[in-house]
Amino acid sequence: MSDNQNLLAGQRRALILDEVRRRGGIRVSELTRMLQVSDMTVRRDLDVLARQGALEKVHGGAVPVPERRTHEPGFEAKSALELSAKSAIARAAASLASPGSAVALSGGTTTFAVAHELLEVPELTVVTNSVRVADVFHHARQAGESGNSHDGADPARVVLTGGVRTPSDSLVGPVADAAIASLHFDVLFLGVHGISVEAGLSTPNLAEAETNRHFIRSARRVVVVADHTKWGTTGLSSFASLDEVDTWVTDSGLPDSDREEIAEHLAELVIAGGETPDQRPA
Repeated sequence: MSDNQNLLAGQRRALILDEVRRRGGIRVSELTRMLQVSDMTVRRDLDVLARQGALEKVHGGAVPVPERRTHEPGFEAKSALELSAKSAIARAAASLASPGSAVALSGGTTTFAVAHELLEVPELTVVTNSVRVADVFHHARQAGESGNSHDGADPARVVLTGGVRTPSDSLVGPVADAAIASLHFDVLFLGVHGISVEAGLSTPNLAEAETNRHFIRSARRVVVVADHTKWGTTGLSSFASLDEVDTWVTDSGLPDSDREEIAEHLAELVIAGGETPDQRPA
């Protein structure tokens, strides 16, 4: 059997992980038929996902990793997951930022994707506690100063908070909290570990929870950017209720039944990909 060349490795692994989570486990033989790739390709993909801690390999297939509320995956492990969803979310979220505004971005791989899209928005002032996000804008500024920028947009001015570094390359703790508390943002793009009706927004990291609370207090508009797999996930520490969120931008993988439940508790739900936003009645 020849490998399916229509899917990139990252896309294929995202599909595998989605099936494992949705079905509670899947066999290698089912994946080869579904993806139209060889047995060896599927096993390599499972090896990669298992090393990243995204799933657990078992004889003949794979099952989800048992959820641990204190487990915090590293940036690299998360960056390979839900790639197409993150790209769609980033494009939709960036459209909510106005030229010349002050925006904040928390840490995470989805906000990292949003940062790349925000490069097209002129004259932004960006505050972030993410080393990875700051690097996106710093590299763009360096390219602009050297004349290698691909367009004429002015690179954003960036403020990187201090603090203690997390596995996700975010800076948290009292230094970050003090810096954020003294500022005011037009819009906050906030990544989350989990989101649910009962727990609201949550993270496995206690210090990050407190830093995120300061972000939310300092923002005029709170935009959560999270793919559909975050719905129903709960981390160790809750830091906001759904009522504190103005907009959740997610992807089309969110089931219709969940969208109806979310619309009862959330001001605005935006499904990336051109669908009409679902809004809660005033």
